[in-house]
Amino acid sequence: MEILLPVIVLGSLGLLFGIWLAIGQKMLAVEHDERTEHIFSLLPGSNCGACGKAGCYGLAEALSKGNVESINCPVVNENERGEIADILGISAGEEIKNIATLICGGGNRCKDKFQYHGVEGCSAATLLMDGPKACTYGCIGFGSCVESCPFGAIVMGEDNLPRIIPEKCTACGKCIKACPKNILVLSPLTSQYHIYCNSKDKAPFVMRSCKVGCIACGKCVRQCPVGAISLEEIVAVIDYQKCTNCGECIKVCPTKSIIRRKGNESEYSRVE
Repeated sequence: MEILLPVIVLGSLGLLFGIWLAIGQKMLAVEHDERTEHIFSLLPGSNCGACGKAGCYGLAEALSKGNVESINCPVVNENERGEIADILGISAGEEIKNIATLICGGGNRCKDKFQYHGVEGCSAATLLMDGPKACTYGCIGFGSCVESCPFGAIVMGEDNLPRIIPEKCTACGKCIKACPKNILVLSPLTSQYHIYCNSKDKAPFVMRSCKVGCIACGKCVRQCPVGAISLEEIVAVIDYQKCTNCGECIKVCPTKSIIRRKGNESEYSRVE
């Protein structure tokens, strides 16, 4: 009897605790949506953060819970986007592919104001007198954007400027964050004409420092038949939603700061 009583007490306590744990587990259980795992399997798994969520699983959870309005992953292909839409019972919508676009044509064409000897990183070089280039708005050329791209979509060209490879670019935006000069933007892949200058300096200084800088002459603004170009902070800017790729602007630019991107090719041309 002396042995039996402790066994009964301990057994009863174990049973009681087990019931409490079962009830607690049921009450605190997080409802799991099987669609999350399915969606996650269709996402690229690169965790680039372009969707604004904490990785691909974060986006999968947000999509299954209806916390985002669209399948805003720039990396998934059309088939995967369609499958995710089917899982959610929504329309995939029309995807407009954007790619990173450089808005500087300086590179070797832009003068140096001093010889830089230090850490070859764009942000580090910018800390010293806004960088070694005479144009403080231009590309430094140390390739921080190249290092930041998780898809190998950027290479440095012979002119010491980064080149975007359209077929590899997913518009994740990591290069944009890595650039201290803010000269990488997203633009539609279908847009062929771009103004390769971001200088806010006045024309005389631009002409002294860079061969291909925008001098805000306004010729492209007047030449554009659809009003897609305007002068903002004394530099020409193209409204890609209005631009029809007619190419009239590139014909009249006196400094050749307007570039034509050749469709899906990683090639560019200017009127010489």
